[in-house]
Amino acid sequence: MEFLPLFHNLRGSRVLVVGGGEIALRKSRLLADAGAVLRVVAPAIEPQLCELINSSGGEQVLRGYVEADLEGCVLIIAATDDEPLNAQVSADAHRRCVPVNVVDAPALCSVIFPAIVDRSPLVIAISSGGDAPVLARLIRAKIETWIPSTYGQLAGLAARFRARVKGLFPDVQQRRGFWEDVFQGPIADRLLAGQGAEAERLLLAKIEGQAVETTGEVYLVGAGPGDPDLLTFRALRLMQQADVVLYDRLVAPAILELCRRDAERIYVGKRRADHAVPQDQINQQLVDLAKQGKRVVRLKGGDPFIFGRGGEEIEELAAHGIPFQVVPGITAASGCAAYAGIPLTHRDYAQSVRFVTGHLKDGTSNLPWSDLVAPAQTLVFYMGLVGLPIICEQLIKHGRSADTPAALIQQGTTSNQRVFTGTLADLPTMVAEHEVHAPTLVIVGEVVLLREKLKWFEGAQSQV
Repeated sequence: MEFLPLFHNLRGSRVLVVGGGEIALRKSRLLADAGAVLRVVAPAIEPQLCELINSSGGEQVLRGYVEADLEGCVLIIAATDDEPLNAQVSADAHRRCVPVNVVDAPALCSVIFPAIVDRSPLVIAISSGGDAPVLARLIRAKIETWIPSTYGQLAGLAARFRARVKGLFPDVQQRRGFWEDVFQGPIADRLLAGQGAEAERLLLAKIEGQAVETTGEVYLVGAGPGDPDLLTFRALRLMQQADVVLYDRLVAPAILELCRRDAERIYVGKRRADHAVPQDQINQQLVDLAKQGKRVVRLKGGDPFIFGRGGEEIEELAAHGIPFQVVPGITAASGCAAYAGIPLTHRDYAQSVRFVTGHLKDGTSNLPWSDLVAPAQTLVFYMGLVGLPIICEQLIKHGRSADTPAALIQQGTTSNQRVFTGTLADLPTMVAEHEVHAPTLVIVGEVVLLREKLKWFEGAQSQV
């Protein structure tokens, strides 16, 4: 190990920064965040750095560096593009046994700056010993996606009750077990869900030895249109901690694989005219599993609240007093349109967009067709494959031009994506000539004309 990682308390301490440019500014921001008082020495200092110095209660020294500038400083930063000057600052600091960091010169450093994930009071530092700082930053970016910002609040909650728990459990092993239960159980779940008061109530009850009902929780998670990269950080975190996963055929296998490996998986079907599990039974399953104390993810393609029947499910959960969280997902309209290179709105073509279910009950055309033919409007039909001929026929019948551009996207955002473009007059025939399977999305409007200019997803296979 080239460097021993330590955390330095700089609050109220003076730190010398030699240099007044962009590099000095970046380092000074970190130092100011840690509460340091800045002394910046340079012939010229950037305006933003001047503001930072003033806000830290520090001082600006507008001249070249001299060794006397080190007096009273607990840390030295050399941040100039003058290599001989940086080497001199390093030598002076080493002679006085004051920690020194020289930017981009590990050999001259006695301390280095790590890449930082700040969830104060929880702080994570990543270092390559100065050998591969870009790699350290990339790893930091990965960790940023794994550690929610609310983890800092969780650490803060523990800090407020640490002394009390220490008095309750003198033995270190008992304390460790207590906090492991807190950080991996319903208390942490409540806080991470934004329910700070409830988390504190449960923690107090645990400290006082009160029995707490272990009702589970349900997470309605929008799985997006298919590409796993479109999942939100929060969705992935909840998928990784759930005991049970209920999913249907709109959830891509690659997304299901991101759930916790040992979680129970329950397929609840859902395709046109073939619901493996009726909706009321799904609702009841969610209630029953939560009452067993389990954490349940209900994975739904796209967004739970856009033709996903999520409202019906949380209505049932609320009626039984079951805690739940709703995690929005990228709905098929925005995801599939983006991957197909079709903007849903455009100043020259459409000033509004309308989402419509194309799942026509009993084959009837009971949609507000007169409203759907308004000009400068993009229409997006979910579940419109079977009803495509009726949709196109009715739009033309109610006044939309037969030459209106239209597109059908199959398995959008995935490697199997196919895009068929045409007009209201010919799209149904075109689709009928190919073997097309749900899930599909239909887009109607002049914005479809932009596809040839804007398509970028390599997996898209245009059928024209």
